[in-house]
Amino acid sequence: MNLPNKLTLLRVALIPFFLIFMYIGVPFHYLIALVIFSAASITDALDGKIARARNLVTNFGKFLDPLADKVLVLSALAVFTEIPEIHVGAIPLIIISAREFMVSGLRLLAANSGVVVAAGMWGKLKTAFTMIAIIASLVWLSVCYDFGFSLPPAMITAVDSLIIPLLIWISAALTIISGLVYLKGYWHLIDSDK
Repeated sequence: MNLPNKLTLLRVALIPFFLIFMYIGVPFHYLIALVIFSAASITDALDGKIARARNLVTNFGKFLDPLADKVLVLSALAVFTEIPEIHVGAIPLIIISAREFMVSGLRLLAANSGVVVAAGMWGKLKTAFTMIAIIASLVWLSVCYDFGFSLPPAMITAVDSLIIPLLIWISAALTIISGLVYLKGYWHLIDSDK
C-alpha cells in the first residue's frame, strides 16, 4: 500500500477518536479533538498532493479519499448539533449531506459515461472553508471550555450563538453554490429518457 493510501486510512482511523474525545468529559477533551481533527485535515491535504506528484493515484485512493473527507466533515457537523455550548442546528448538516450525496451520484453517472468529475474551484473553496470553520469552532470550544478563560459573558454568548453558527451557515452556502456548479456542469448526464 502506498503512502497516500496510508494517509487516507489514517484519516479514517482518526475519526472514531475525534468522536470519542468530543463526547467524553475528560480534561481538555475539546483540545484533544482539535488536534485529532487538525491531523486528519492535514492528511487530507497531503494524500492527494503526494499521489499526483509521485504518480501514485490508485482506484482505492479514488474511492476512499472522498469518502474519508465526507465522513470526517459530516461527523464534526453532526457532533456540533449536539454540543450544548454552541448553537448549530441540523439544517446546515442536512444541506451539506444532501450536496455530498448529489455530487457522489453525479460522479457515478459520469464514471458510467467515461467522464471524470474533477474537483472544481467552488468545491475546493467549500472544503477549505468548512475545514477552517470546524477548526475555528474547535479552537473556541477549547479556549472557552477546556481552559476556562475568563471572557465576558456577552462575548461567549455572541460566539456560541452567532459567530460559530454563521461560519457553519457560510459553509452550507458555499456547499449549495458548489453543488449547483456541479449540477450545471454535468446536467447533460441526467436525462430522464435514459
